[in-house]
Amino acid sequence: MRAVYLTAGTLSVRDVPVPELPTGYARVRVRVAGICNTDMELKRGYYGFAGIPGHEFVGDVVEGPPELLARRVVGEINLACGQCALCAKGWGRHCATRTVLGILKHPGAFAEMLTLPVENLRVVPELVSDEEAVFAEPVAAACQILDQMTIARGERVAVLGAGKLGLLISQVLQAHGAAVVLYGRHAAALDLARGWGIAVARAGDASPAAEYAVVVEATGASDGLNQAIAMTKPRGTVVMKSTVTGSVAVNTAAAIVHEITLLGSRCGRFEPALELLASGRVKVAEMIDARFDLEDAALAFERAETKGVLKVLLRCAG
Repeated sequence: MRAVYLTAGTLSVRDVPVPELPTGYARVRVRVAGICNTDMELKRGYYGFAGIPGHEFVGDVVEGPPELLARRVVGEINLACGQCALCAKGWGRHCATRTVLGILKHPGAFAEMLTLPVENLRVVPELVSDEEAVFAEPVAAACQILDQMTIARGERVAVLGAGKLGLLISQVLQAHGAAVVLYGRHAAALDLARGWGIAVARAGDASPAAEYAVVVEATGASDGLNQAIAMTKPRGTVVMKSTVTGSVAVNTAAAIVHEITLLGSRCGRFEPALELLASGRVKVAEMIDARFDLEDAALAFERAETKGVLKVLLRCAG
């Protein structure tokens, strides 16, 4: 099969063996996959990654249990051991021996085929198109915030970063009932959010100090966390969503003096994400910037790395 291979920061498209199918797994023919910031960080050296990247996908089950054959699916990306104390608590995303689709020791979705445990797969509702379904994983990551903390309806929440994840987080929290203000640098993205009824503000202008009880940092920039801390009220919470290659300098004094909670937030459950996509309360079609065939993955990454570009999709085998 054909697949994108990443090593030492260099992408190529090559022939690789079709992945083996362990007991309890299904084989999925990938229709469409999405390039996200994590994929670009892997290319820059995050995790010292080498292999097939990609973890946002939709595809058809071609081998697996009868009830899933020929069904259109998306998949949760963490493959846990199922045996340890963390797994017993339902915290498989933090299993010490887990692998992660396209990120850690498990070949990813930028390929014609992938394998995942059957328990990781979720059937896509008919109302959700292929291109919408690709967003299930990042929408789930946005929904994870609401699983981790309570945000009252009407609560003013700042979201820093009007990139792909920031736009999704803003929509998810607004659908929940929060009064969201999205801060970003790119006019097109802010116009998009404004069209969805989300309040927006230009980042780089004088940011309000200690204004919000909840600030979500999704800038993808090394200085975003300090900005988020400065905008958070005493005893407020900063939700940390950015994954940045290398270390980040943090003004811990401000966080300590104001007793600010720093909450790491990563993957989430797919069920609420698929429900939001099916209902239309989270809109993603306008976020798609470009589509490329798998063979043109290098061009697709080049496009995705262009400032101001939102989602770039790869057509894999569907």
